[in-house]
Amino acid sequence: MTVTLRSLETAVPPTVLVQPQVRDVFAAQPGLTRLGVRLVNTCFDSSAIDIRYTALEELTLDQDTDAPVFFDGRTGQLLRPSTKVRNEIFAVEATKLFIEAASKALEACEGITAADVTHVITVSCTGFYNPGPDYKVVRALGLDPAVQRYHLGFMGCYAAFPALRAAKAFCDADPNAVVLVVSAELCSLHVRSSNNPDTIMGSSLFADGAAAAIVSARELPSERPGIRLDHFETVLTPVGEESMAWNIGDEGFEMVLGTYVPHIIDEHIVGALEPLLAREPAVYGKPYRDIQHWAIHPGGRSILDKVEAKLSLTEEQLIPARETLRNYGNMSSATVMFVLKHILDQPFDGGEERICSMAFGPGLTVETGLFTKVGASLPANAVSLERGSAVVVPA
Repeated sequence: MTVTLRSLETAVPPTVLVQPQVRDVFAAQPGLTRLGVRLVNTCFDSSAIDIRYTALEELTLDQDTDAPVFFDGRTGQLLRPSTKVRNEIFAVEATKLFIEAASKALEACEGITAADVTHVITVSCTGFYNPGPDYKVVRALGLDPAVQRYHLGFMGCYAAFPALRAAKAFCDADPNAVVLVVSAELCSLHVRSSNNPDTIMGSSLFADGAAAAIVSARELPSERPGIRLDHFETVLTPVGEESMAWNIGDEGFEMVLGTYVPHIIDEHIVGALEPLLAREPAVYGKPYRDIQHWAIHPGGRSILDKVEAKLSLTEEQLIPARETLRNYGNMSSATVMFVLKHILDQPFDGGEERICSMAFGPGLTVETGLFTKVGASLPANAVSLERGSAVVVPA
């Protein structure tokens, strides 16, 4: 029995942030020191990000709101709303993304309807409310009210891996299980002006987005490739606990993203991969670049540079991660799902292609996964497909 990610869809809010424009806004904030202005320009210009998306319409330069909460377009000043105000917006706007991504993933999964879903796992670290996103998804999609619901909160950028690992465990335990995994993050809710280098770094990177997947061990007809979930591992690096953290402050959540993080990853990435690759004799001990696809969480350009150099990967193998960073920014836990979708959507001739995936988060925690892109499983004599069931025409 194999457990396969059958569909993977993404969603972003409608407001687009153009990186040079956002840089100029942050660089013009009152209270910045000369060093602070220089850090803003350096972080934004070296981010390798072109555009990002935000749920905050105020953050676009096109808006002129009479009662601004986050950004006063008339003065160009970033405001300082309380954590309560930010979280109230999260409850409304994140719910929209959870539902949109989940709906798209369910619609895209051939042979599965809402009635088939047995488990829902939601993920977020950028806000809280209850009844939570797991409840909202069940109601909005018309799922069975008795569906098993789980929420993984406040884990950070690596949280998609525990969610997918849990989905695989449910399916291993029950071959008939169908698990809906949904991650949604509104990182832009927590931006603020500051002279603190960690805060400036976060402001140059973080964005909003959501991703959802259907995971099952069922034998389903499919016209699309999927991703077989083979193995997962978790490693804590011996250093770095103070270099990456996520705390709750009076004016939003406070990200600690130390400049030493890329160096920690550079020093410990080989050891972090060891237990994962040791589970597969076919890849263990061979050059890393022999694994065709690498789905790396793009925590920042310098992290991707370190991974590529340390593992001697090709430039092409980092394209999915770099393009995700360029076009979406860092959406915390949802981001690696965007990278996996980039790989899943690439042209595919069938057969099997291996994927090694990694994400990094507070601790410093390194989550890894070894997957396989597999071809469509539509029977050879199936020539048409209706929603929810295969229609087989005799040869």
